[in-house]
Amino acid sequence: MGDFEGIGEAVTGGLLARAVEPSAGEPGADGRTHETNCLNCGTLLSGPYCHACGQKSHVRRSLRGFVLDMVQGLFNFEGKIWRTLPLLVWRPGALTRRYINGERASFVSPVALYLFTVFLMFAVLNFTGALDAGTPGNVRGNFKEAVSKQQAQIARTEKLRAEAAATKKPVADFDRKLVEQRKELAQIQKLERGEIPIEADVSDDDTPQWVRGVVKKAQENPELMVTNIQDAASKFSWLLIPLSVPFMWLLFPFSRKYYLYDHTVFVTYSLSFMMMLAILGGLLVAAGWTAVAGFLFFVPPIHMYRQLKQAYGLGRFGALFRTTLLVTFAFVAAALFFVVVAAVGVA
Repeated sequence: MGDFEGIGEAVTGGLLARAVEPSAGEPGADGRTHETNCLNCGTLLSGPYCHACGQKSHVRRSLRGFVLDMVQGLFNFEGKIWRTLPLLVWRPGALTRRYINGERASFVSPVALYLFTVFLMFAVLNFTGALDAGTPGNVRGNFKEAVSKQQAQIARTEKLRAEAAATKKPVADFDRKLVEQRKELAQIQKLERGEIPIEADVSDDDTPQWVRGVVKKAQENPELMVTNIQDAASKFSWLLIPLSVPFMWLLFPFSRKYYLYDHTVFVTYSLSFMMMLAILGGLLVAAGWTAVAGFLFFVPPIHMYRQLKQAYGLGRFGALFRTTLLVTFAFVAAALFFVVVAAVGVA
């Protein structure tokens, strides 16, 4: 802690602190408080930290103290990050087991890491335009090429039909093909205009009112619908954890050695790694390395295998078998999550 205090003094000492608050603090000029009871819980102090709540015995009420706390928090988080990330990437099971067994101060907690990676993922994907690329306003530009190709196919079919008619050959097959191609063209043109082509008739009395309302909103403003779904995905990203934990329990249904807490730590660290993969993929795509980003698709099963094997002490066959199930469960949990966020976003 002395090193951090030295950093804080170097950063905030001197003319700035004296000019802003030459005599801040109670009672010392350095801003330190000198009390005998904890300012947080009132417990009698007997050391540098309160033995009841863990707060420092002496706090700072000064600008220097504020910046010092910020520097300490930054260096503390960075120190934990650099101890956590290498294990999360290469030995995820060891990280999971060590955290479960009580090594908490050395690593970033699963929840803190998950929330940080979720925030960073959405920030990076928004910055690189990966999320914007999926909105109707941007996708419509891509439909122009599809419209041109479809029109070219129709022109070729019409030419072949005309040649067949000139030689008095059957043209019924060409007519059916033209009907299908023109129907596909109409659908693509609707998407290009930002319309959602829904074939179902929702205007009858048997259709629930809320369904008609959702369909109407989606047809009138698809951009807003997609934006709402993305917002719901960011706000309810924590749902992935409770949706995934039951599937982890199914991997060890009769085991009394592992608890739901163990599975929750496993899932949260695993999801944090997957968010990091999404960040890396977004950066690679933005840099034009789409082919390299495609190889990231094969990383999750390998990471799951290593984490299962190390965290639960499994053999190769047991880890491989459970990895196969876990990959399947991951798709199911992801599908459930997207159904929830889509329902929230659309409704």
